Amino acid sequence: MIEHLLAGFATAFSFTNLFFCFFGVTIGTLIGVLPGIGPVAGTAMLIPFTFGMNPTTAIIMLAGIYYGAMYGGSTTSILVNLPGESSSVMTCLDGYQMAQHGRAGAALGMSAIGSFIAGTLSVLGLMLLAPPLAAFAIRFGPPEYFALMALGMTLVISLVGDSMIKGLISGAFG
Repeated sequence: MIEHLLAGFATAFSFTNLFFCFFGVTIGTLIGVLPGIGPVAGTAMLIPFTFGMNPTTAIIMLAGIYYGAMYGGSTTSILVNLPGESSSVMTCLDGYQMAQHGRAGAALGMSAIGSFIAGTLSVLGLMLLAPPLAAFAIRFGPPEYFALMALGMTLVISLVGDSMIKGLISGAFG
């Protein structure tokens, strides 16, 4: 077990992977500052640049782009009161008020620290929960898929309200 952990650290802390992670975070932060282009769209637009790369390095760079864009969206929320992406909407409330009172640096620092802590905890949670979730998903068979579809249809019918046509259209697209 320890040898796998050490091999992972050796891969993660190699110069090439650290460089592309830093490059991805820098590009991602620039993407996150632009309103309307979120982390998912930014990552999707930059996937073609990873085609010639080592797969591990490409995934590290794309993760850097995603996390950088998540942080970059808070910059415009704090400084301009215009969220760079949807998850930064709530940052506008307190961050912009702090910037108006001359505490923009503190707001950006808190946003960076919060982004780091949330990203770290989510990666740790994914590492812990991915194996049991994968084992659970593998056991899904035709009866479970049918039950899941029936649950989805039941939810569409219960949430549709008065307009059945809108519910059917949204169910067809979903």
